[in-house]
Amino acid sequence: MNTRNTYRRKVANDLSHHRQAPVGMAQPGVGRIMAEGSPLARAARHDAAGVRNEASAPHPACTTLPLRPCRHPLADRRANAELARFEENIKGRFEAIVPVLRKLANLQHEEDFVARAQAYARKSLGYELPQTLLENAWLRGLDMQTAYAHCVFGALRASIEQCTEGLRAQEEEAIDTKNFILDCGFHCVDITSCSDGRLKGLSKYILRLPLTALTARNAYAGGLFNVEANVRRWESVELSRFRSGEPVTADAGTHYLKVVVYHHSSSDPSHQGCAAHGSNDRVAAEAGLARLHEFREAIENSFCCGASIDILLIGVDTDTDAIRIHVPDGNGDLNVFRYIDNAKIYQDTLNLGADEARIGVYEAVRKISDTAGGWSAGAGQPHEGMRRLIVNLLINNLSQIEYVSDMYGGRYPDIGHAERYISVGDGFREVQVRNLAYYAHLHTVEEGAADLDIGIKIFTGLNVTKGLPVPVAIHYRYDSKVPGSRQRMLEKCRRVKAAIENRYADLVGQKLLICQMSLQDRVLGSEIEIVNEDSA
Repeated sequence: MNTRNTYRRKVANDLSHHRQAPVGMAQPGVGRIMAEGSPLARAARHDAAGVRNEASAPHPACTTLPLRPCRHPLADRRANAELARFEENIKGRFEAIVPVLRKLANLQHEEDFVARAQAYARKSLGYELPQTLLENAWLRGLDMQTAYAHCVFGALRASIEQCTEGLRAQEEEAIDTKNFILDCGFHCVDITSCSDGRLKGLSKYILRLPLTALTARNAYAGGLFNVEANVRRWESVELSRFRSGEPVTADAGTHYLKVVVYHHSSSDPSHQGCAAHGSNDRVAAEAGLARLHEFREAIENSFCCGASIDILLIGVDTDTDAIRIHVPDGNGDLNVFRYIDNAKIYQDTLNLGADEARIGVYEAVRKISDTAGGWSAGAGQPHEGMRRLIVNLLINNLSQIEYVSDMYGGRYPDIGHAERYISVGDGFREVQVRNLAYYAHLHTVEEGAADLDIGIKIFTGLNVTKGLPVPVAIHYRYDSKVPGSRQRMLEKCRRVKAAIENRYADLVGQKLLICQMSLQDRVLGSEIEIVNEDSA
């Protein structure tokens, strides 16, 4: 019996005979257009042709690929199926855009073009194009740059609606995760990753951490976060504990955990790793660790050593989504050489029972912590809460390794950049899918120039060379509890937009960079407000 890719075919069958989706999830006609370019369709063609990327090294976790997928006893295949449907739906919205615009290009000289184009867009994309854009097509032809950017932003809005619905459905899971984090002895888990779009699905997919009041996520090029800004965030969290006892009181004995996530590529380590660190994973890890030390030292110098800060360093192989966790020692110190490779854990525990495999993960943490000599030596075991958290992240990631195995034959076909838009500002925390967006976290263009320039360089290859514009989604969150906050964020949106358009004036002049501004209340899942040029 040929069992290869059974799960993938099952997911594809589920999608073709899908159940009624929640409000904001299904879009009219999207399924028909997305099928050709979707991850599942690509995977099916891959299977039918029996093709494998010969340049890729053997899979580090599942050695039987591509002939036979692996089945780990701790992998959550039900969650994987849900995540597959989610990815298919989100990416399908964006993959439908070019085929639709090509169709409209062939229709633009028809006498009833406007009516037919709007009907086709509603059916295929779930939203209309600007009326004046279509009505003016007879003059110089359809403005494809503007149409493309409008469709990207429309797909983004629909994706946000879908993700917001999903957040409401996962409230119980978020509460369980919050309680688990508190039980591990942490009152905040603050994660900084590289802004690379291949880490866009870090929380939802790679680490399987639902968004909660205790988890924060931001991204900087190379994971090199702003220490001063992060100190201010730490101060805000600690003040909340002192003043209101949220999430726990100041005497609860819990720690603030700061995490940095760097990335590397096992298929093409010299070219597809982190661009900010020259695709050198050792340099990326050392830079992330140095920034963690600077943050911890800044807190201790300002608030004394009693300010409890834990640090953690995680590496991600963006080809397979397997993680490596650098385990702290008994003093809370990290070492770039002392880490657990989860691809190896997957392989070592693959043929065990569920209980034995779980013990095997704990044993791997104990073993690396007891290393007595050499480059990876440390001062004993981390505290119990840290061990529990690390084990949980490793087990969660086992499911993601299997997800990539089932959906993509073990390695993503897009091992490089394939982002759809640049996200500037506070970002859309609700939308988490790999390679969907390149993220530039900034308060001013001047301070974020390096991140923006990297993003523009990426999209020059992805879009500009093909005549497509760079869509830039400028998004900031305001605090409705603070008087005047919305207006100040509105003004900030406009300042940042003007600065971006000034910095990349040549692209703007050719309609090869198009911005959209939006605002959102700080509360997770709040409604998105699109800002027009004349908005008050």
